[in-house]
Amino acid sequence: MRSLVAGLEQLDDRIRAGGGAKKIEKQHQDGKLTARERVARLIDPGSFFLEIGLLIAYDLYDGQAPSAGVVTGLGRIEGRPSVIVANDATVKAGAWWPETIHKILRAQEIAMRNRLPIVYLVDSAGVNLPYQDGIFPGQYGAARIFYYNSLMRRKLHIPQIAAVMGMCIAGGAYLPALSDVIIMVEGTSFMGLGGPNLVKGAVGQVIDAESLGGAGLHTRISGVAHYSAKDDIECLHIIRQKIAETPAPASSPKGTPPAKSAEGLYDLLPADHRLPYDVQEVIARIVDADDYLEFQAGHAPEMLCANARLHGRSIGVIANRRGFLRTPSGSRIGGIVYTESAHKVAYFVENAERHGLPLLYLQDVSGFMVGQEAESGGIIRAGAEMVEAMACATVPKIVLTLNHASGAGYYAMAGQGFDPTFTFAWPTARIGVMDGDAAVQAVHGPELAKYKAAGQPIPPELEAHIAQTRADYERWLDARHAAARGHVDALIDPLETRRVLAFALDVLENSRSAPGIARAHAEHLALEIL
Repeated sequence: MRSLVAGLEQLDDRIRAGGGAKKIEKQHQDGKLTARERVARLIDPGSFFLEIGLLIAYDLYDGQAPSAGVVTGLGRIEGRPSVIVANDATVKAGAWWPETIHKILRAQEIAMRNRLPIVYLVDSAGVNLPYQDGIFPGQYGAARIFYYNSLMRRKLHIPQIAAVMGMCIAGGAYLPALSDVIIMVEGTSFMGLGGPNLVKGAVGQVIDAESLGGAGLHTRISGVAHYSAKDDIECLHIIRQKIAETPAPASSPKGTPPAKSAEGLYDLLPADHRLPYDVQEVIARIVDADDYLEFQAGHAPEMLCANARLHGRSIGVIANRRGFLRTPSGSRIGGIVYTESAHKVAYFVENAERHGLPLLYLQDVSGFMVGQEAESGGIIRAGAEMVEAMACATVPKIVLTLNHASGAGYYAMAGQGFDPTFTFAWPTARIGVMDGDAAVQAVHGPELAKYKAAGQPIPPELEAHIAQTRADYERWLDARHAAARGHVDALIDPLETRRVLAFALDVLENSRSAPGIARAHAEHLALEIL
């Protein structure tokens, strides 16, 4: 775990450098802060910034799109949890890659579902034209951003503040135009449907950028923008002023420290992901020491369900136990969902729904039990009950993947397709249908059996295919791959687990005052409004 965390920290640092030292220096020479410097100065001094999607696209485009050129996350501004979207102009002038769209949409969904103010720090050259086919058209193309803008502004009344702190060109100009407040920075910002070169080519008009779409034009002549700032610092100050006008959040409860030290989290998971460990030792280092009560502790113990507090907030915990477990009905394999455990979890989730308890899923699941006995016992119906209870629960669901997240068990444990409120993972997470060895048997098993039965050696070509299958699955299972594709919101250091979860629970308090919106997935908001 220490090795994985150290490797993750190195990767994170590299990605946070954006386009590199020369591009950062160029940004400073132009009189602008970088995206990350802007975020750091915008949030409350010394407060926590929960970055969402840091690893997105880091392994694509020959490494030229770190974080897909946009910083997204949550932080406190004037004490209020807020969503922040900041274009990184050190990465191809802040141009939009296909993954940039996905990150912005995810940030907007978080704002909508939790009724949080959202701040856009705009500094983008627009669509990355060679990749326009993955950006411009489609249901989840760039237009979806403006659709969410419109819903937040007209129907949901979620504050949107847009600060144009650099380029904001072509269709991208609609993002600030559809916000409640628009701020522009004198001398460095530009907002227009076309730049000087496009205008010259389209209508033959020769004009400079400031006269065409600068802060002076839009704050004094067109009236498109509402505030003018002399520099980035003043612009960020105005944003803080506007956020301070929104209702103050309720004070956060303190709770009691965990029963055991967080440092022990590094030593709990074995180096071999197939070996057992005690998940209760994990829980004891995350939740408050008091008010922990396991539900049906002696029944179907492979699934742990418990009521707990985290920083004073009541939650329900659902976790997979690993290892071989003895029960009155026989031995059980931890990490597997059996008929009885599926019924148990479904009932626990329904109770949490009735009492309005947020759910924390600690995933280390290898799938549902198979075989004649399991099928005879109705495992399919029990699994459907577990999935249905989770899918229809309107309480917030936070997922933390510790180790395995495989097969249909991943779905039943609030997998991403079921729209959990937040998804986090440790560097040890392995998300996929199966591991490499199982995939080799599934894909190449019949061929291997044929050669074995004939007493013949395995041909080199088949050996190569087997090696490739195993390597592909191991790469797809890697936690960094999941984070790079947006399958988790963030990979976190285990020592940061309690802090991250506590902040997420604070964020969720906003949505609890408006359950009708909190339970609606962003894609269904329009139907709910109708």
